[in-house]
Amino acid sequence: MWPSKNKNIDRMEFLLSLRRHGITDAAVLRAMDEVPREMFVSEDTRAQAYQDHALPIDCGQTISQPYVVAYMTELLELQSHHRVLEIGTGSGYQAAVLSRIAAHVVSIERYRTLAEKARKTFDRIGYTNIDVILGDGFEGAPNLAPFDRIIVTAAAEAVPDALTGQLADDGIMVLPLGPRNGPQQIVRLRNTPAGLEREDLIAVRFVPLLPGRAKEL
Repeated sequence: MWPSKNKNIDRMEFLLSLRRHGITDAAVLRAMDEVPREMFVSEDTRAQAYQDHALPIDCGQTISQPYVVAYMTELLELQSHHRVLEIGTGSGYQAAVLSRIAAHVVSIERYRTLAEKARKTFDRIGYTNIDVILGDGFEGAPNLAPFDRIIVTAAAEAVPDALTGQLADDGIMVLPLGPRNGPQQIVRLRNTPAGLEREDLIAVRFVPLLPGRAKEL
C-alpha cells in the first residue's frame, strides 16, 4: 500500500482532473471520491490507480480511465431510487461508482474470474447493493427488467435490441458503439413515448462486447 500522504495527493489531483475535464455533477464527483480505485486494479499497477488512463486487468480486459467512468456515469443522470443494469463488470470499478448513487446495480460479466474477483472486492469494501451475474451481456437480465438505467462498458457494433427492450419508460442507456478496430463513440439513448432518441457524443476506445459466457476464464 502507498503512504497515506501520497495517496491523498493523488486523490486530490484525481478530482481536480475530473473537474478540469468538465465533470460537474456533484453526486458523480462524490462517488468518484468515495470509491477506492486502488482496490480495483492489480497490485503491480496500484501506483497508477488515480492516473487518468486505462489499466490492464485479468482476462485481457481493462479498467477504464477515470474520466470516461465519470463521464458515462454523468450521462446516466442517476437518481437515488434508480435500478441500474451494467454490462461488463470487469474489475467492478464502474459498478462501484454507480452503486454510490443508485439504489441497486445488477452487473453482468462473461468471465468467471472477473465476476468472482469483483464480488470479493465488493464484500471487502462493504458495497452491498451490487449483484454480479455470470452471463451473456447481449441478453441482459430480462428476469429482473425493467431497469431505469443501462450502461454498457464494452463496444458493440450495433445497439443490442435485447437491452433496449429492458429499459424502463423514460430510461437512459449509455454505451460505446463502433467496430473493434475502428472509430467508436459514446452514445446515449433515451426511451421516450416517441421511441429511442439517440445522441452521439465523444470518441472512445473500448474492448469489444462479445456474446456468450467465456468458456475457460
